[in-house]
Amino acid sequence: MRRYGKHTDEDDIRTRPGRRNTRPRTNIRPKHEDAAEGLVLTVDRGRLTCLVEDRVVMAMKARELGRKAAVVGDRVALVGDLSGKKDTLARIVRIAERTSVLRRTADDDDPYERVVVANADQLAVVTALADPEPRPRLIDRCLVAAYAGGLDPLLVLTKSDLAPPDKLLELYGHLDIPYVVTSREELHDGTAVARVREQLDGKITAFVGHSGVGKTTLVNALVPEERRRTTGHVNAVTGRGRHTTTSALALPLADSDGWVIDTPGVRSFGLNHVDPSRVIHAFPDLEPGTEGCPRACSHDEPDCALDAWVAEGHADPARLYSLRRLLATRERKEGD
Repeated sequence: MRRYGKHTDEDDIRTRPGRRNTRPRTNIRPKHEDAAEGLVLTVDRGRLTCLVEDRVVMAMKARELGRKAAVVGDRVALVGDLSGKKDTLARIVRIAERTSVLRRTADDDDPYERVVVANADQLAVVTALADPEPRPRLIDRCLVAAYAGGLDPLLVLTKSDLAPPDKLLELYGHLDIPYVVTSREELHDGTAVARVREQLDGKITAFVGHSGVGKTTLVNALVPEERRRTTGHVNAVTGRGRHTTTSALALPLADSDGWVIDTPGVRSFGLNHVDPSRVIHAFPDLEPGTEGCPRACSHDEPDCALDAWVAEGHADPARLYSLRRLLATRERKEGD
């Protein structure tokens, strides 16, 4: 054993090198001014499929991004091999500021929010009129998430050959939400697809709905097989069996600058992340009436100024009812 005296020189002391890189850490991040812009099409186990110009490029997140994750719909900056050739990998070095975000939690008690889609213009809530039966509470929750995230809602009601849409449309009529009603026969002959396309052209639309409502079948009809092949993930949307979509997938509409984003079927839509005060922004006819509300008003209490606002004739009472129904949706079970 080596022994040292009282006046040892520290340079004489042996040190064991660490397992990690010994370079000093820095907060300076590379700028990557020559990075190319791309669109995230889908994410699978840390690998992101991106569209760069007309090429599909596989990429991974750069270490300097830390915990910030890219999701489907994100506009990103990439460096590295952008050829799109097999077995090549680029790096995502920047994520652009998002214009909208669709989030959800597993349930209302779950503090961990999941970003489902970024930068979508509208949210198409797909629900069957029968087989399975409509779930208005789930629809309400999707609408709240859309309003809170900055997306315009769209109702797509399927299987009208099994049940009429009147009752459901009456429930949402005062929300002034655009809607499309389709039947299985119309889906096969193309008339339903044409009507839905009118609502999608020029927009990025995220589709949500629980299993069995025909969401992925509709997406398959909107985006033919040859168009899906351009994403390099043909098998991600097959249109057969349960839970056919396992991860969100962005697909370009043919002969249009619009996009559709198919998302996995949902059984629940938690709203723990939603600030109720943001939902009022979707009701421009009611929002001015909140100026007289007490601080932190839930808009469903005795001192709420909206009651007087509506009584004075500034807005339809049915609109206030719709607002309060949506705000109360966090307090109700989705199956109620």
